[in-house]
Amino acid sequence: MTGSLSRFSHPDSRTEDQFENLDKHTQWGIDFLERYAKFVKERLEIEQTYAKQLRSLVKKYCPKRSKDDEPRFTSCLSFYAILNELNDYAGQREVVAEDMGHKVYGELMRYSQDLKAERKHHLQEGRKAQQYLEQCWKQMDNSKKKFERECREAEKSQIIFERLDNDINATKSEVEKAKAQLYLRTHMADESKNEYAAQLQNFNAEQWKHFNAAIPQIFKNLQDMDERRTVKLGETYRSFAEVERKVIPIISKCLEGMVTAAKNVDERRDSSIVVESFKSGFEPPGDFPFEDFSQNIQRTGSDGTIGTPKTDGSKPDPKHSIGKAKNKLWLFGKKPKAPNLEDLSHLPPEQRRKKLQQRIDELSRELQKEMDQRDALNKMKDVYEKNPQMGDPGSLQPKISETICNMEKLRSEIHKNETWLAEVEGAKQSSRSDRRPSTDVNHHAPHGRESPEGSYTDDHSQEHRSPPQPDPHEFDDEFDDDDPLPAIGHCKALYSFDGSNEGTLVMKEDEVLYVIEEDKGDGWTRVRKQSGEEGYVPTSYVEITLEKHSKGS
Repeated sequence: MTGSLSRFSHPDSRTEDQFENLDKHTQWGIDFLERYAKFVKERLEIEQTYAKQLRSLVKKYCPKRSKDDEPRFTSCLSFYAILNELNDYAGQREVVAEDMGHKVYGELMRYSQDLKAERKHHLQEGRKAQQYLEQCWKQMDNSKKKFERECREAEKSQIIFERLDNDINATKSEVEKAKAQLYLRTHMADESKNEYAAQLQNFNAEQWKHFNAAIPQIFKNLQDMDERRTVKLGETYRSFAEVERKVIPIISKCLEGMVTAAKNVDERRDSSIVVESFKSGFEPPGDFPFEDFSQNIQRTGSDGTIGTPKTDGSKPDPKHSIGKAKNKLWLFGKKPKAPNLEDLSHLPPEQRRKKLQQRIDELSRELQKEMDQRDALNKMKDVYEKNPQMGDPGSLQPKISETICNMEKLRSEIHKNETWLAEVEGAKQSSRSDRRPSTDVNHHAPHGRESPEGSYTDDHSQEHRSPPQPDPHEFDDEFDDDDPLPAIGHCKALYSFDGSNEGTLVMKEDEVLYVIEEDKGDGWTRVRKQSGEEGYVPTSYVEITLEKHSKGS
């Protein structure tokens, strides 16, 4: 470009045309730079949209429930691990978009503004130089035209003087006048000549400066500017690639994490989790007894050898046997209804044991928190007592009392659940004939309460029957006993109770409720509302009136 610019500076070249060419070229360069900046902007917007859609996808398929409720299958855990890796991958796409915005797009836009200002300055300098040279040329041209006019006038005066001087008829005064006019015109021509020579010399000097110093320097500045623009484009091209390359190691780790999650899928472990989760603890059903309907048929002597051997026990009741078989087939046939009981007695023994143990662990953690809070409040109270200016010790007493009350409630809940857990573990170790159904909350059924299939009894003569037979209605009583407990009295609420804990009942002051179970010494009485809702309330919160026959029992 330098060689071409040197040709532009030749006096015969058209400087204005070259300025127009450079004006167009530099403007094209800036337009190209801004076009590339627009490309980068659209590219980073694609990255932002891609990252946003990936995060939305991860959020859509992430588990909505707590981790305790989620299945622990390796296939599920691996899928959640893949979602976490995909979320990290989306974060790297956001990093790419952010770096492209700062290091490439932002840098290009700032440089474009600087480039426009510099280009404008150089072009203005070139136009000023051209205007100054044109002004010098006009002054020189005017002096030249003046000199030319004065010379023509001087030549005319000389012709007139010579004509009059040779004319014998011309008077002396006319000759003298013509001579004076010739002298004046000659003097003015000499002055115009000197002025023209000075203007010409000045123009030639300015023209030399213009074409040999000013214009080449301006063109060189424009050339340097255009080369810097080209270098900047190359740097941003490299930055565009480096931004992507920088996140490749982390993206590779995300992909490796996905592959690792896929390798962690274990079908045998998942199968064992299914078996452990749905293991009921029930024993397989026993053999069906042979029902002999030919006992009352008279047999001949020849038929005696074909008779069926008699059993030792009494003759089985066909209806009873059929009913027994039907009652024990529910596990493989129609699923029984499962009421939502607080003691979880509607669950199979193994699942009930797990749920009760889980509940006890949760209550124990809550109890530990309350104990820690109580200790902290007591320490704070001691500090206030020693330093009264720090606070009033009496202000902490309501909170301490509330914490102690919560601890007592939690201990009561833990004791209640431990009792149920002991029942499950005891029933698991005992035989099926010794198991008793438990559908009440933390107590045995009252005397006289009948189930849909029979009644509970304290008749110990059954222990002497030989051999002991399993209760044919054992599972029906355990799962289908939905009869409400009979009321043994009524009570009136002395205070309001919020019933925020599990198993408790909300009651308002002066509300009348049915008493269905007395206080067992733990400070809680089981009651029922008019609507049929049941639960426990603090015994000290109610005034109890029991029926006479209930008091005796």
